[in-house]
Amino acid sequence: MLSIQNLSVFFGGDTLFEDISFRLGSGDRIGLIGKNGAGKSTLLKILSQDQKPSEGTLSLEKSKTLGYLSQDLDFEKGATVLEEAYKAFPEIKQMEARQSELEHLLSTETDYESQRYLDWIEELSDLSTQLELAGGYTYQAETERILKGLGFSRSMFDQLTDSLSGGWRMRIELAKLLLKQHDILLLDEPTNHLDIESILWFEGYLKKFSGAVLVVSHDRMFLDQVTNRTIEIIQKRIFDFKKPYSAYMDLRAELRAQQAAAQKNQEKEIQQTERLIERFRSKASKASMAQSLIKKLDRMDRIEVDPDEEAPMKIRFPDPKTPGKVVLTLKNIAKNFGDHQVFSGVDLELERASKLAFVGQNGQGKSTLAKIIAGLLEHQGEVQLGHNVELGYFAQNQSEHLPPEYTVLEAVEEAATEENRSRVRDMLGAFLFRGDAVEKKIKVLSGGERNRVALCKLMLQSFNLLLMDEPTNHLDMHSKKVLKEALLNYPGTVILVSHDRDFLSDLCQQTFVFKEGKVNLFLGGINEYLASQALGDMRALEKKEAVETTPQKDASGAVSYADQKKIKKYKNQVQKLEREIAALERELKAIDFELEINYDQTIATPNFFDQYNAKKDALQSKMEAWEKAVEDLENLI
Repeated sequence: MLSIQNLSVFFGGDTLFEDISFRLGSGDRIGLIGKNGAGKSTLLKILSQDQKPSEGTLSLEKSKTLGYLSQDLDFEKGATVLEEAYKAFPEIKQMEARQSELEHLLSTETDYESQRYLDWIEELSDLSTQLELAGGYTYQAETERILKGLGFSRSMFDQLTDSLSGGWRMRIELAKLLLKQHDILLLDEPTNHLDIESILWFEGYLKKFSGAVLVVSHDRMFLDQVTNRTIEIIQKRIFDFKKPYSAYMDLRAELRAQQAAAQKNQEKEIQQTERLIERFRSKASKASMAQSLIKKLDRMDRIEVDPDEEAPMKIRFPDPKTPGKVVLTLKNIAKNFGDHQVFSGVDLELERASKLAFVGQNGQGKSTLAKIIAGLLEHQGEVQLGHNVELGYFAQNQSEHLPPEYTVLEAVEEAATEENRSRVRDMLGAFLFRGDAVEKKIKVLSGGERNRVALCKLMLQSFNLLLMDEPTNHLDMHSKKVLKEALLNYPGTVILVSHDRDFLSDLCQQTFVFKEGKVNLFLGGINEYLASQALGDMRALEKKEAVETTPQKDASGAVSYADQKKIKKYKNQVQKLEREIAALERELKAIDFELEINYDQTIATPNFFDQYNAKKDALQSKMEAWEKAVEDLENLI
């Protein structure tokens, strides 16, 4: 549908990318990846024709349309959410306006025999047919469906867009793009302002989309779920493979390893040839052979290893002071903004070294509770920090507090101590500030770069309780990987507000779920929570009536804390019994094998049959206990 031929972009004396070619066809869902500054957003702007390339051509098939979601918003004031979303249908709205006009003219006309009256009736009839063909009688329902999928409640439909945050406005823009039903979608970080539930809905939408998608995203899990092809921009050229992100990265690593091995073998061959040339050069009888070897070297295609811009680099938080066993206690926390109650009755006791995730739809109070814990918002209830607790808070707008006239190095060194000042450049290097990049002024950095600087400052300070609100916003995959590795090795306590499933996966062992004014603790990580939600939906479809053994739920549908503990207990019991059963089965299988090949010697072992039967009895007992534990678990979930 869209062909790109020999595309190049030059900025001043620098080359962003050069002579790249590829094609987007129906069914292609492409993840466009590359480090910050590689040219991903620039390429999207060129494909959308918002920017012209320095060289090369674009060819879009006739009758095909292309939609582009950028990070720049342009909203007119005074429109409601629904009114703004309906702007995706300008032709339908124009026909509706004419329809209303004709209905008014017909209702006020008294000369029913006049030609103009008959003409109006005929036009209205034609217009009704055109509206039906254009979806004029279904677009409102489709608009509501898309808006709900992206997290809007019906009560928000009549809100003015002026009152919404940039994140919610971006969702409206995404909804308009999807409603226009383009053949090609160009998406620049579409999940940045989506919560986990909305991302899951959006993934499902894109999987069913029959056109072509080219998406820039730093969400690895989103790319793995949605894409079937990856294009990476590295050092002014592209690598294009029909693989989703993780499979592509594995393949690239394998290809690099093969190239490195081939390069090593070629280097040995070159060195051996050069030694022969030196030996034969001084002998007249061997001169022609030396010249032949020289020509062979000149003709040889030197093997190069594809560049790897994600060289591994590990960094650590400073070792913090050891706090008391309980680092944070929340008692009956509630927060209102005017007549709007965000949440109430929030209780929590967080123990040392815990890692807790705040998840839920936008607007449910995740950042509000983070600010309350950080002491930045008035509230009802009690917040208690434990003995010897030193709290470090990373806000969503943390990067805005950096001094604009400072260089990157100066801004980070400001947070360093005598003990870790020597680590500043290593820290900056891990977050891709290398060489002259540390001398850039804060005011010229992008949002993602400023976020990385703010994280560097935080990681130089010795806190034993880290409270981080969307720390991965605008971070590239390399920087997220560095931060996640550091948090996995961090011995302190962590509270993370995030919608990034991949980042939270295997990092947090507990989940605080914000939903409909309630906050409930789930004893498990984000993947377990999402799996439990999916299981609940399936069981709701299969069983119309709840049985008495169903776990107790509150008004928001969350399983009670007591039943969560029971579920976790039975799961642990089932897993333990499965391990013990597997071990006994292996032992009995080994004994049976010995009996087959060496019966007489085996049974001659003292008390052989007593021990053999005891193992069989133990296996039967474990199997019965496992069946009971599984039954108890199924009754709870």
